[in-house]
Amino acid sequence: MAAAEVSRYGARERMVFSAAQLIRRDGVAATGMRDVAVHAQAPRGSLQHYFPGGKEQLVNEAVGWTGRYAGRRVDRFLAALSEPTPSGLFGEMVRQWTDEYEAVGFAGGCPVAAATVDRAGAGETTREAASAAFATWSGSIARALTGMGVPEERAEALATLMISALEGAILVARAERDVRALRTVARELGPLLDAAVREDTRPRAEDHPSEHR
Repeated sequence: MAAAEVSRYGARERMVFSAAQLIRRDGVAATGMRDVAVHAQAPRGSLQHYFPGGKEQLVNEAVGWTGRYAGRRVDRFLAALSEPTPSGLFGEMVRQWTDEYEAVGFAGGCPVAAATVDRAGAGETTREAASAAFATWSGSIARALTGMGVPEERAEALATLMISALEGAILVARAERDVRALRTVARELGPLLDAAVREDTRPRAEDHPSEHR
């Protein structure tokens, strides 16, 4: 979600969004409550009002927001595909990051991953929030895969594989300052993902007569 899209929301929503943006760039430990208020253009005194649990509550809500946002993005990616396929969905998930990195650089990563790794600034409830966020995201992907003909017993495992590959590639891309790893996982995993679609749900050649002209 772009910052401009958030401007119409109230101070609380803006602070949650701003926390996610700062965490993805600087990590949990380096993200201060005052920094969040400034980024959100919110009154500093509103922090205690909206987040009586302090920084941990704010971080947890930012992590939860990220998981829900990632889940909603799955539906957007599917809508952008003329013929949805597992490889096409994963390609869109990867493209979100290659587009960002090629446009503005490699400063940002995934807020959920940052909250998971940055133990210096994250407590046990934050780990639980991160786990729930990944579950929300994974669930959206698994449902999308099932809708494309992947058996339910494989959809969950493939969703985990897709997220794990993407998060790892994001980390390597930021270290290398290059999108090579992202493009590699999209290219190499694509055939495996498509091979999981049940035969009886795959388009037949006769369903596309124009291809034979």
